[in-house]
Amino acid sequence: MCVGKKTMTMENQNKPSVLHWILPFAVPMIVVLIILLNFLVRSNRSAKEAVADSILRSTQRYTDSLGDELRLIGKVVGSVCNMLDEDQTLSDAQVVGLVQIAADCTEATRIELCDSKGRGIDQSGEAVSIGEEQYFQKILASEESLLYVEENEHMPQQSIAVVERLGRDGGSYMLIFYPIEKFDGLLSGEDLDSGAFLALLDEEGRVLSSSGAKSVMLEGGNLLEAVGSDDPAAAAAVRGCIDSGSQGIKSVRVDDESRMLVYVPLGMDQWGIVLGVEQAYVDGLVDHQWKDTEGMFVSLIVVVFVYGCLVMVTDIIGRIRDNQQKKELENKADTDLLTGLNNKLATERKIKEYMARNPDSQSMMFLLDVDNFKSVNDTMGHAFGDEVLSSLGEGISVIFRASDIIGRVGGDEFMIFLKSVPTTEAIRKEAKKVEDFFRSFQVGEKEKYDVRASIGVAVFPHEGTDFETLYKAADQGLYKAKRRGKNQLAFYEDKWAKE
Repeated sequence: MCVGKKTMTMENQNKPSVLHWILPFAVPMIVVLIILLNFLVRSNRSAKEAVADSILRSTQRYTDSLGDELRLIGKVVGSVCNMLDEDQTLSDAQVVGLVQIAADCTEATRIELCDSKGRGIDQSGEAVSIGEEQYFQKILASEESLLYVEENEHMPQQSIAVVERLGRDGGSYMLIFYPIEKFDGLLSGEDLDSGAFLALLDEEGRVLSSSGAKSVMLEGGNLLEAVGSDDPAAAAAVRGCIDSGSQGIKSVRVDDESRMLVYVPLGMDQWGIVLGVEQAYVDGLVDHQWKDTEGMFVSLIVVVFVYGCLVMVTDIIGRIRDNQQKKELENKADTDLLTGLNNKLATERKIKEYMARNPDSQSMMFLLDVDNFKSVNDTMGHAFGDEVLSSLGEGISVIFRASDIIGRVGGDEFMIFLKSVPTTEAIRKEAKKVEDFFRSFQVGEKEKYDVRASIGVAVFPHEGTDFETLYKAADQGLYKAKRRGKNQLAFYEDKWAKE
């Protein structure tokens, strides 16, 4: 039994020593792990955002290229239409000449100038009658400026028609047909991986033209329908981008094919460009972006190792200097570092000791709270708030006796205990001294700030024979001062304030 007790005693003695070594390492390691996990999450998110932004910029370049081409066509044709509108006396030959100029400037394969019945001429001056054509009926039924025209007897190749309306009533039309195959060159991106595709979509999600890799998302001719069959939410997201004319990025999986779809509106009608990049390619770019985190891992390991060495060295030095510092720490234990006054524990202890030694000595306890101190910190900064507290501590130390007990017992709360105030007159005099102090107390070098306080006063031993009771009485006085509007002094019992 004796041996067992001795063993347990030795183990208990060793526990603090073991904890003394484990805690300095365990705590920083936990902190490092938290930082590391947070860093990993943020780095991964940043890498994904950087890759997505890069792909979006690529899509924007293709969209700008196509949009610029279509807008150039619109400007040229618009100028011709303005000339036709402004001069109604032009001869047929002159009209044909202007139409031919539009064809030459835009490299259009065909231009038709017609009235609301579809009757008119083409760029060579030949008569045309397109009133029954499906694309013309669609022009009459909408205000669209772009129109997809399928291959037919009248139009030998798939085309995009740019529509310009003439006249104030818009009763005449100039149609500029631009073959889809010309856009294939604009849509082919050399900086894309071999598995990506580019597609031109109309407002219904139909694939008007595409280039690059084949994809199940394009096979049916309508990207929204293909995506919606497997991922309705993704299709709805793309639909939303088309309807709102906004950019969007969405990861989509159809059958066994996973892609990042990037949609950028063309800025004309509700057409847009969609770029479909293989998700594996995107993930590879993210991994490449994320490689820099390896250097951070090494740095973190070095930091932890250095920190551990510093902890051990500090511990050894601390043990050597422990005895030398112990006495100095004990002397500082009672002091509030900011104001140089007693701290809360020291203030309470010293007052209790005085009460115990002098139970019948009439004394005063002031409990004061700086008014609107939070506003001082918020508007003028914590550094200025510290200056207020420091200056206040220095100021009230000057106006009282060295034997009185003065301490900072809270953030902006101070306690003053005046020993041996034998008469009522002396009590009122000391209270007035505190009030006068705050009427003129200012802080600040360039701009003076008037510091005001609410003050509660209780008298010992009449309003409390022990610290706790007296403190509550002073606190009641403080509450009374605040309730009366702050910036004043209030006794727990008003009789002390009466003349």
